[in-house]
Amino acid sequence: MIPRTLFAEEHALYRATVRRFVEQAVVPAHAEWEKTGQLTREVWLAAGEAGLLCCNIPEIYGGMGGDFLFSAIVAEELASVGATGPGFTLHSDIVAPYLLHYGTEAQKRHWLPRMATGAVIGAVAMTEPGAGSDLQNIKTTALRDGDDYVINGQKVFITNGQLADLVVLAVKTDPEARAAGVSLILVEGDRPGFERGRNLEKIGWKAQDTSELFFNDVRVPVSNLLGQEGRGFAQLMTELAQERLIQAIRGASATEAALEWTLDYVRQRKAFGRTIAEFQNTRFKLAEMKAALVTLRVFVDRCLELHLKGELDAVDAAMAKLQATDLQCQVMDDCLQLHGGYGYMWEYPIARAWADARMTRIAGGTTEIMKEIIGRELLKD
Repeated sequence: MIPRTLFAEEHALYRATVRRFVEQAVVPAHAEWEKTGQLTREVWLAAGEAGLLCCNIPEIYGGMGGDFLFSAIVAEELASVGATGPGFTLHSDIVAPYLLHYGTEAQKRHWLPRMATGAVIGAVAMTEPGAGSDLQNIKTTALRDGDDYVINGQKVFITNGQLADLVVLAVKTDPEARAAGVSLILVEGDRPGFERGRNLEKIGWKAQDTSELFFNDVRVPVSNLLGQEGRGFAQLMTELAQERLIQAIRGASATEAALEWTLDYVRQRKAFGRTIAEFQNTRFKLAEMKAALVTLRVFVDRCLELHLKGELDAVDAAMAKLQATDLQCQVMDDCLQLHGGYGYMWEYPIARAWADARMTRIAGGTTEIMKEIIGRELLKD
């Protein structure tokens, strides 16, 4: 096995802390969260107290001040037990960076410390019923009226949507423009006119609340603008590289866990008087998966290394997400097959992992969008 060389002793100590929290606070409750469709606020507060939230946000804003490897550890440890419910990564590594990178000093000091404790839960709302990856075509508007913006529109597939106290909302401040008309605005969860729709029933990721959000003449002060008006599209594109890297990190860890579960199963399960592991087809399948996973892990770790230096570009991030999520779906399917009929039973982790994996080829930009990003770079003059 090729050793991972990115992590220092401080990361190993932090991983032990995260693993202990996941084993004690997440694993025992996850089945119940899958039934209810969301976490409790108590576990968010517990995660904040344990240091799992906003761990790479500077200490001055309430975070741990660690590097991005600390965030990667949280994502990896959750993925390794098949825990898709906690939206900690989106909260800490997608929502919080928008505030850190584009927020005013007042916005950062007001929101980030409470996000680090879990007292405030964050969400980002981009996707609409008629606009997924085509963010330039969103219809939600925020029109200036004196010292306020008046927001009208609808968002869908919003992670943390049911519990979110703060939403980073993509809107059109200039409805006639495309990319140049997009802005980001902070919307508090208790604003009049802001309504949450039903908690959407999904194929997988059942423990994570995913919602429709509605905005009916929601008034927010102009001071809730995040960054500059008309710069929202550029801000979204800049942050998407990290979001796609997180998908790759999760995918690699989830897939490695599935392979381990499958190795345990085929060593024990028997057919025709011998274990499943003794069949040549099983060994060949396992060998193919292992080789592909080691290759993926080396590439993802290299992308992590580049990201730590601020050198990971959109194309590399797209390749990481494309490779990780495609392989994740394929390996989950092969592992389920090796479990036979038991692989299709919800009580087996591989069944849930198989259902969860399919979302990864859609969220954060579809597989087709990743190919478009890579293809355009290849054909660029």
